[in-house]
Amino acid sequence: MAIRASTETKLLDAADELFFSHGISATPIDAVLARAGVSAATLYRGFASKEALVAAALERRQRAWLEAWDQAVGRAETPRAKLLAVFDALDEFRSRPDASRWCAFLGSAAEYADPPAEIGQAVAADSATLRDRLLMLAEPVVGQRASALAEALVLIVSGDLAMRLRDPGHQTTIARSIAMALIEQQPRA
Repeated sequence: MAIRASTETKLLDAADELFFSHGISATPIDAVLARAGVSAATLYRGFASKEALVAAALERRQRAWLEAWDQAVGRAETPRAKLLAVFDALDEFRSRPDASRWCAFLGSAAEYADPPAEIGQAVAADSATLRDRLLMLAEPVVGQRASALAEALVLIVSGDLAMRLRDPGHQTTIARSIAMALIEQQPRA
C-alpha cells in the first residue's frame, strides 16, 4: 500500500531539510518522522529504508535543479550564454528557501565510501546529467572539443558547489570567470 501524495511530500520536505542541512548520518530517521509528523509505519509504507528516502529526496531535488537550469538556458540568447547559464541557475537555485548548505549530491557522495545502491544511483544520475547537458550545450560553442570542455566545466561547477562549505555566501562569479576564460581559449566551432 502506498502513501498519499501529501504525506510523501511531508516526508520528502523533512528529509530534504534535515539530511541535506545536517547530514544523512547525523540525522536519525526519528527526526525526519517528527519533522514530517508521520509514524514509522507510514514512512515504511512509502519507502523501503532510510536510504530509499534519501534517494527519493535526491531525485526530487534533481528535478527541481533541472527545471531551474532549463529556465536559465531558456532565457539565454546565444549558444555561449546557454552554456554559461548553468552558473545563473546555480545562483538562482542557491537563493531558494529550500537550498541546502551545499550540493546535496556532493554531500551524499561524501558521506559514504561505498554508498547504498539507491543513493549511489541517484548521485550517478545527477553526475551523468550534468556531464551530458554540458556536453550538449558545449557542442554549438566549440564543436568537436565539446567533450573536453564539458569535463572541465563539470570540474568547475563541482568546485564551485564545494566552495559553499568554505563560504556560505559564495556566488559563482569566480567559477563563471574561469569558465568564460576557458571558453575563450577554444577555437570557435
